Amino acid sequence: MTAAGPQRPPVAGGGPDLLRERLAESGYLVDEGLAIACHLALRLHRPLFCEGDAGVGKTALASALAAVLDAPLIRLQCYEGIDASQALYDWDFPRQLLHLRAAEAVGVRDAARVEGELYDRRFLLARPLLRALETSPCVLLVDEIDRADDEFEAFLLELLSEYAVTVPELGTLRAAAPPVVVLTSNRTRDVHDALKRRCLYHWFAHPDFAREAAIVRRRLPGVAARLAEQVTAAVQALRGEDLLKPPGVAETIDWAEALAALGADEWDADLAVATLGSVLKYREDLERARALDLSAVLAARGV
Repeated sequence: MTAAGPQRPPVAGGGPDLLRERLAESGYLVDEGLAIACHLALRLHRPLFCEGDAGVGKTALASALAAVLDAPLIRLQCYEGIDASQALYDWDFPRQLLHLRAAEAVGVRDAARVEGELYDRRFLLARPLLRALETSPCVLLVDEIDRADDEFEAFLLELLSEYAVTVPELGTLRAAAPPVVVLTSNRTRDVHDALKRRCLYHWFAHPDFAREAAIVRRRLPGVAARLAEQVTAAVQALRGEDLLKPPGVAETIDWAEALAALGADEWDADLAVATLGSVLKYREDLERARALDLSAVLAARGV
């Protein structure tokens, strides 16, 4: 029998540096500020509200935390018009109807008993929020909360305050342990202060050159280091232009991957122009980028 290896300390019981190290091992690089915010979210059982432009790694943070904690990731994608029944629970009407018919078929005459059985837990369809309350541990991602309306925000605030929900037919369902909650917003509208006050807040800025290049190399280990740095420098130059939609880190990764897929191991101006659709998503932005001499920009930056 072989002796078991040394047990690694749990992330929740360690400090920000340990969490930062484990996130890096999972492929997600964070700065000190985000490491501290994540650490406090775990220790204080507070939701983490992540705000910033699209493509800067907000959603990926939830996936990385789930990997580090070895917990399932439960995602609620918000959209205009989402309501509590779509996010929390609903009754499985087809199965309830089948139950009624089965009761009739076997001659059950006790109407009160049959009606009571209709609202048994087995007929409850758990949507993401209820699944998160009933799954311990787990990471709950409430993605793009800024797309939901005020009424849903108020409902979510109440749920996150108690980590419990009342189902009239069943009573109060309460989480055995609060899930780790990450809320994201692309700031298409302002989220109410009441919800933000319930959370720890972190603004996701675009990373500096060194960290963004490191992220690209970590996510795309098969891409040449020089190409990763050149693409990163080109994207950072594009962010300095007056674009309708500045590219995020996700687009930097996509561009580097596209160039590498075409056989490039360093910057190629013609291939870069041909693959601009990997990094820019508006015609006006494409035209502005094509008018730039990105090769000259890279040379000026010494990359």
